[in-house]
Amino acid sequence: MTADAPEAIPVVFVIDDDASVRESLTELFTSVGLQVAAFGSPVEFLRNRATDAAGCLVLDVRLPGSSGLDFQAELARADIQLPIIFITGHGDIPMTVRAMKAGAMEFLTKPIRDQDLLDAVQRGIDLDRTRREQNRSVTELRARLALLTPREREVVTLVSAGLLNKQIAGRLGVAEITIKMHRGNAMRKLQAASLADLMRIVQVLGLQPPG
Repeated sequence: MTADAPEAIPVVFVIDDDASVRESLTELFTSVGLQVAAFGSPVEFLRNRATDAAGCLVLDVRLPGSSGLDFQAELARADIQLPIIFITGHGDIPMTVRAMKAGAMEFLTKPIRDQDLLDAVQRGIDLDRTRREQNRSVTELRARLALLTPREREVVTLVSAGLLNKQIAGRLGVAEITIKMHRGNAMRKLQAASLADLMRIVQVLGLQPPG
């Protein structure tokens, strides 16, 4: 997505084997301008979930075959990172604890107030949108990092470790002016306007100075 491109309408994914529940949830979410993709089973969801929009998953705990909690674990193994809101008519404390420890965003017991569910869904969408923006940012930073020469990358990691240009020059056995040149080139390629910017980039990318 470019900076000028309109953001895709968020999608609420619903998995519930009860058709009447899927219908009522679809009506609720579309009434506030959200897209809804409702499925009767996890298998249907996995076959048809492709989208570039931010979203969240409203998941029934009790499903035919594997439970919603089992499916939560399956999504984690597949690195599908949608925020999950569990809904159930038969919740208990151990079930809630298990879901939340595994990363669920919310666990709501029926009957559920519409506003409570809408609030949870909005939080889930906001969370997913933030995650997507962070992932795009990291991807862009990695692309910039790939522009650096091995020596520029080495200098950057040593600068981020707190070494002065003179110290880096002595460590690498080159002139200090050469280090300044590498440092300047690296900051330009990384689009780092300051040392603070450079430190943030190094931290985000997890770069480590040479041993």
